[in-house]
Amino acid sequence: MTRGEHVLLTGASGFVGAAVLGKLIGAGFAVRALVRPTSPHDHLAGPGLTLVPGDMRDRSSVRAAMVGCRYVFHVAADYRLWARARAEVFESNVAGTRHVMEESLAVGIERVVYTSSVATLALRPDGTAADESSSLPEQHAVGAYKRSKIAAERLVREMIAERGLPAVIVNPSTPIGPGDRRPTPTGRIIVAAASGRLPAFVETGLNLVHVDDVAEGHLAALHRGSIGERYILGGQNVPFSQMLADIAALLGRPAPRWRLPWFATLPVACNFDFNVGATKYFHGLEGGEVPLLLLLSGTVFDETGGALRMTQLPWTAETRCRMPIAVWREMMAHFYPDSAWLRVPHALFDRLGAYKRAHHLATWELALARLLDTELA
Repeated sequence: MTRGEHVLLTGASGFVGAAVLGKLIGAGFAVRALVRPTSPHDHLAGPGLTLVPGDMRDRSSVRAAMVGCRYVFHVAADYRLWARARAEVFESNVAGTRHVMEESLAVGIERVVYTSSVATLALRPDGTAADESSSLPEQHAVGAYKRSKIAAERLVREMIAERGLPAVIVNPSTPIGPGDRRPTPTGRIIVAAASGRLPAFVETGLNLVHVDDVAEGHLAALHRGSIGERYILGGQNVPFSQMLADIAALLGRPAPRWRLPWFATLPVACNFDFNVGATKYFHGLEGGEVPLLLLLSGTVFDETGGALRMTQLPWTAETRCRMPIAVWREMMAHFYPDSAWLRVPHALFDRLGAYKRAHHLATWELALARLLDTELA
């Protein structure tokens, strides 16, 4: 593999993709980065880089960008852990992957490095450490993102076996590091912890890996990976509580103090549904505690005998706890300062929206204030 070889890279504007781009440029490759016109790309630069407008969901733009390339790195993905329209996630992660792989075969790409995820791996039935040979059935995965990544990886593996696709698969764990601009779900947790907006959490274990190491793993897969194999790109196993405590210590803040006695992959942060569902009830309480039933799901990482082990939590996993009203008020103050929620019928909401548009008002607050001012005038 010589310097100056042309490479097509998808997902360059994303967290992992930008890190892979930096490693490719540093290694002397001429990179064509397929970037959607609406994606930020002001941070993408370097010798030999060509930004090509297109979308992996558009087969013609994929082929146009790929012609003349020797290698393909398919890093792009819709990394939303939840989406109202599940079909959008599958369209990007499965249909988009199909386009990239089929066009790679059509133009004669020599090697493809496909970025999957540890979300596609499963714990072995005997409880021993999971590795690249353990696959999670799609029906056991939680959420559109995990299901779509399992379906996409299965597609790639089938094309390798049945059509001779020259692909190597990499499975990153939880990347962290500089350049998480949007940020990713993990990055949002770090930002929330760093800003003191994470007063409560559920204990778990995470396998954290520096994004530059993930990028190096992609190049290693290109140079030394075996066609048809997949490789976990992992780092250090860290208890979630320790990660939050380390972030707090770096910034001189107190660590989150409300710890729930179960495992999950995300912190119990205050969200819209939690606030709306509790507004009338909790606001009417002056103190004390309220009982909560938490339904949990996700993936737990832990280290046993020096090996990384993964455990899937089913939808039936749950735990009960009692939350002090003072903690809830603290969460409201952090996430929604000086705010409250109002539920109205759809017909009334549509009338208010029409009023807002007719008077060219920028926010709902302005629309309500204008109506009240008019009524009181």
